[in-house]
Amino acid sequence: MTGDRKPYRREGEERRREALIAAALELVAEGGAQGATVRAIADRAGVTPGLIRHYFASKDDLTRAAYREVMMRMQADNAAVLDLAPSEPLARLAAFVAASLSAPVVDPVKVGLWAGFLHNLRRDPAMRAVHLEIYLSYRDLLQGLIMALPRDATPAQARADAIACNGVIDGLWLEGSVLPDSFEPGEIVRIGVAAVGAILRVDLTGALPLAKPPGTTEPFSGATS
Repeated sequence: MTGDRKPYRREGEERRREALIAAALELVAEGGAQGATVRAIADRAGVTPGLIRHYFASKDDLTRAAYREVMMRMQADNAAVLDLAPSEPLARLAAFVAASLSAPVVDPVKVGLWAGFLHNLRRDPAMRAVHLEIYLSYRDLLQGLIMALPRDATPAQARADAIACNGVIDGLWLEGSVLPDSFEPGEIVRIGVAAVGAILRVDLTGALPLAKPPGTTEPFSGATS
């Protein structure tokens, strides 16, 4: 009997932990990090404040977990396009850039969450470590896609190119999320793909129709930002 109960208990505890993280994210999205107090999180999750301390050593610990969750979710949404993208390197990179600049990655709620955590990033070294980990994971994936292109480039050059391309993608992601009605359908994607191609001196725009976002079967020609 004991052996049967342990997995169920672990599963139940994991669900409660996820519910607390979800509650924290909802509150940050609604009113910024200052609104996500321990009591507010407990009320939203329907638990006592004391239970939060059972799962998280401190409020900062919960905040870091919530930040990790939203950033990892965005990265997973972005990388999922590669599961359906063609094997041709130009098409794979075009698909990845397009996904970085399309829903569900480009989203007003997600950028609001990201902005809500910025103050914590400045004051909390442990949270900056979380940010660095996720940033490097994304950049390494981007660098790998760049290294696969049919061009001569050293790893050091590919790293520098990945940093530059990431900067372009980040800026367009921010504008597309904050001001979604200021751009024509697909405009952010087309600008981003063209800009990344210009940095790398390859024609990514021509490869863009080959890319297919998750859950689609039709050729991809640019998503609404």
